[in-house]
Amino acid sequence: MSGGHQGLAARIGVDFDNTLVSYDSLMHRLAVERGWIRPEVASSKKRIRDSIRELPEGDIKWQQLQAIAYGAGIAEARLMAGVKTFFALCRQRQVRLFIVSHKTEYANFDETRTNLRTAAVNWMKRHRFFEADGLGASLKDVYFETTRRDKIERLTRLGCTHFIDDLEETFLEASFPAEVEKILYDPHAQHPAPSGMRVFRTWYEIGDYFFDARH
Repeated sequence: MSGGHQGLAARIGVDFDNTLVSYDSLMHRLAVERGWIRPEVASSKKRIRDSIRELPEGDIKWQQLQAIAYGAGIAEARLMAGVKTFFALCRQRQVRLFIVSHKTEYANFDETRTNLRTAAVNWMKRHRFFEADGLGASLKDVYFETTRRDKIERLTRLGCTHFIDDLEETFLEASFPAEVEKILYDPHAQHPAPSGMRVFRTWYEIGDYFFDARH
């Protein structure tokens, strides 16, 4: 493995929402339909969120939008480009992968009362995460945690050597273990390179970093 990694010793934890799964197009369509954003607003979660939060009761509207996207509407969400290739590389090199997500069972503003964890697992099944000729992951290596602190405790107990997340807030938590390498997935180039984090724009870049995938 590149970057000074030691092959089989790596245990990689990966976030779920907006890291493995993209809601950008879905959220954009839902927000435009509701008149909460104009069509020309960029299709990125951050731009959509920032625009909606400027509205009256904007924070509630944003939570309502998330509830639909993460629950009843998740079937329209997309697998991030490059994820399948990265999972295949991990299988080939026998690198253990864990999916560790901060995800409650139900959203506060979801009138459908969809179980968000069940919806996420069903989405992964549709995208063949748990099939040997699909992504080859194991359902027993998927963990949903109620708080961000619980998420960090879980990845620590799992012995993760690296963690991949789209939120730098995860890595800025005081309880985040110093020995775990912080990998920020930032497809829209919304963050400057924060201190102590490696920033990648695509899953192909992440694969190159770990495995020299193109060499």
